[in-house]
Amino acid sequence: MTIQETYHLLQEALKNIYDTDEANNIADLVIEHVTGYKKLGRITHKQLVLTEQQIHAIDTFKSALLQNKPVQYVLQEAWFYEMKFYVNEHVLIPRPKTEELIELIIKTNNPISNILDIGTGSGCIPITLKKKIPHTTIVTIDVSEDALVVAKKNAAELNVEIELNQLNFLDETNWNELGIFDIIVSNPPYIKQSEIINMQPNVVANEPHIALFVADDDALVFYRKIAAFGKTHLTINGKIFVEINEALGNETISLFEEFGYRAELKKDMQGKNRMIVADVINR
Repeated sequence: MTIQETYHLLQEALKNIYDTDEANNIADLVIEHVTGYKKLGRITHKQLVLTEQQIHAIDTFKSALLQNKPVQYVLQEAWFYEMKFYVNEHVLIPRPKTEELIELIIKTNNPISNILDIGTGSGCIPITLKKKIPHTTIVTIDVSEDALVVAKKNAAELNVEIELNQLNFLDETNWNELGIFDIIVSNPPYIKQSEIINMQPNVVANEPHIALFVADDDALVFYRKIAAFGKTHLTINGKIFVEINEALGNETISLFEEFGYRAELKKDMQGKNRMIVADVINR
């Protein structure tokens, strides 16, 4: 069977659960993963006959995809900031909106010598920052040992040195293990349990709930802890950069202001309130 024939069979199968554009994109990713040919190469070499091993691999991936498993978990890879990251079910799939958070940090005018990343997951934030600001020392923490295994693998494969620590940030008794930082960055859990009903089923069924959800009655718990931590663990001109729940932008701003920060909502490329930059004005 040729590469083009295999692509069309996969594409048609995926249309049973995805719209046409998404089915096409997923089929492109699978074919590229198995054969090494991107879309243009696949079209140029459309008469290329695939091996039995390649066809078997594609069929295996197709079976998983038809069970609504995200393609990133099926292929165990996700692209972020033009780099390929290893991912599995223990970490969130890196998303483009997080690239915008990194851009805000890179563009800051303040000197940056060290950064703390809270809830590192796959390591996409600290690894990318280390690539873009090589002189910076980056410390990362996560409560999940399994997530840290993934982050360690990505750091090794992308040839960066970051410090990885298993630590429950919500437990304030652990804070004395951490130092003073120029930047604190986090994409913490912020989706309320009641919002699950509005989410895509494949996200809810596959991505780690510990990295996604918070209780409705304490939805800003991570931001409250980050704000408190920053009062004693930020340098004089230090800043906090966080992703937020777009529906709780004003509430999150108010929280930081109550802790003595100057905080600013930042919109993503879709015009949604997705990030906050905060710096301490009252210690």
